[in-house]
Amino acid sequence: MPTSRTAYKYHFKLGNRIVHTGITSDIDRREAEHQRSPGWERGHIFQVGARTTRAAALAWEEEQRRTGKPTGP
Repeated sequence: MPTSRTAYKYHFKLGNRIVHTGITSDIDRREAEHQRSPGWERGHIFQVGARTTRAAALAWEEEQRRTGKPTGP
């Protein structure tokens, strides 16, 4: 059975600064959630690469964390 590519990798940016790195299955919903955070109203999500599998997205997110990108809890 083919693996489903349902995950998006993204950076949430304020201006040119990355303030959050993450993954999601619904990029529009996630952007709206971030924009509800105080001070992040003018930020935007920038998709990184193409949609991918959840496992690959989780591995990418962990690599981002190891290299010092801001990620969630």
